[in-house]
Amino acid sequence: MNNNYSLENLPKIALEIISSSENKILLFYGQMGVGKTTLIKEICKQLGVLDTISSPTFSLVNEYQTKTNEKVYHFDFYRIEDEEEALDMGIDDYFYNNEWCLIEWPENIENLLPLDAVKIELTMLENGQRNIQL
Repeated sequence: MNNNYSLENLPKIALEIISSSENKILLFYGQMGVGKTTLIKEICKQLGVLDTISSPTFSLVNEYQTKTNEKVYHFDFYRIEDEEEALDMGIDDYFYNNEWCLIEWPENIENLLPLDAVKIELTMLENGQRNIQL
């Protein structure tokens, strides 16, 4: 998947990500302000999350529940200083429970990521749109 999109296209892009992902662990790469959290919020909405969705910058992980009682985990490793912090929080338990794991700033825990995780790269275009590569 390689698409340019604007905010109006976000629901379609989110559904495309969900349907084309071979794995429930999604890694979101991109500069600050490119729209990672906004895209994750839309993916959560499309998955049927009932909770208020916010960035877990300080807590590292937020847990959400869907209408069908599935769990969705939203991670933000921007402020993590050491991969040991992720190990201490039990990151492996999250990765191998077959629930959705949506991860911002995965490059900060690169050595801990499952090899089959889905890599999503977001870039800002000059016209204000975003480019997504899956």
